[in-house]
Amino acid sequence: MSTAHATVIERRPLRFSVSGNVDDGKSTLVGRLLLDTKQIADDQLEHVEEASRRRGFSRTELALLTDGLRAEREQGITIDVAYRYFRTAKRRFIVADTPGHVQYTRNMITGASTADVALLIVDARHGVTEQTRRHALASRLVGVKNIVFGVNKMDLVGFAEARFREVERDLEAFSARLPSTRITIVPVAALGGDNVVDRSTSMPWYTGPSLLELLEEAPVAQSTEAPFRFPVQWVIRPGSDAHHDYRAFSGQIAQGRVKVGDRLTAWPSGKSSTVVGIDRFPEELTEATAPLSVAIRLAEDVDVSRGDVLTHESSPPRVGRQLVATVAWFDARAVRPGARFWLKNHTKTVKARLDGIVGTLDLETLAVSPGAEELRLNDLAVVRLATSAPVVFDAYEDAATTGSFILVDEATHETVAAGLIRSESGEQA
Repeated sequence: MSTAHATVIERRPLRFSVSGNVDDGKSTLVGRLLLDTKQIADDQLEHVEEASRRRGFSRTELALLTDGLRAEREQGITIDVAYRYFRTAKRRFIVADTPGHVQYTRNMITGASTADVALLIVDARHGVTEQTRRHALASRLVGVKNIVFGVNKMDLVGFAEARFREVERDLEAFSARLPSTRITIVPVAALGGDNVVDRSTSMPWYTGPSLLELLEEAPVAQSTEAPFRFPVQWVIRPGSDAHHDYRAFSGQIAQGRVKVGDRLTAWPSGKSSTVVGIDRFPEELTEATAPLSVAIRLAEDVDVSRGDVLTHESSPPRVGRQLVATVAWFDARAVRPGARFWLKNHTKTVKARLDGIVGTLDLETLAVSPGAEELRLNDLAVVRLATSAPVVFDAYEDAATTGSFILVDEATHETVAAGLIRSESGEQA
């Protein structure tokens, strides 16, 4: 391999999720974004116009641009997460149009889990609802610190400033209970495009940016500057004559940066060694940053296997068998303490037991309410878990990859919960 760049950084588009109540206009807003940024091909637009006429609409139903499943079109709601890609002169975007119905909350969480920004749509006529609070809390729980509320259907309240200010006050009062969250509130009318891409002339009392302008300027957390985390996916040992002594640990850099000469520690063993090579076929790098996939070579023959984590000596993770986590329960079947699962945390899979339910989260106050004897569908709760083997982890706020996990049913192999490890969790092994 030949030495290439000293540093390789992959720039990615802004990811944002769109959620809200059923019929609040999420898919219409996404369709308006795509249409007004000229992302829709002529033949695709003609197809949507024809479909709108067949269904008896007097106008083009923009929601059809994202509601692609047959069941969704028949019911007029979003069920699955629809991903769309678009770009403007300033930025590239990946948008996740998520379902609004309460029974599909797990799909909504899936869409928000990789988002930089959560766009929550609120019907100006109905204001803040339980589902608004649920979506805001779920977005914050999966690590989204930038939430934009789009107060939609302003055309149906006569573009009245008084009504917008009323909803704005309610949103601000609720959002004050969301920790470390940046909140922005924008009045929009997705049907006519007011304040979606272009600023509205129907709401002269609003002097802020349009929704697209906000997204174009939205800050993104720089994972390259966070403490280095490298979950090992595979140990490469070809054993061939040409590469007889080659040994490297491959995976994706979850966060931070690494360079040749760095001193790394492998967890859970706690053994350290020096980086002597960073390979990214067909190049050999001197430095690499998240989210690159690379193979790291160490000077000493350290015992490392899949599921272990490499970090800098100066920023160790935690290692333990006891976790305290916030979970979103996805399964229709309720579960009680004592239940057993597979826990998948980054590249590590271990058996786990639900040791206890600390309490469920009150969607109004965001407080933990003790006394729950079981977890039910769509519950958000704080729980205690015990694992069969030590896991390498961080609090989610510090490292999203090592701080998150899913629970998988041992019998059905279905994902039954998603979890975020809390800052007070775990005991050092």
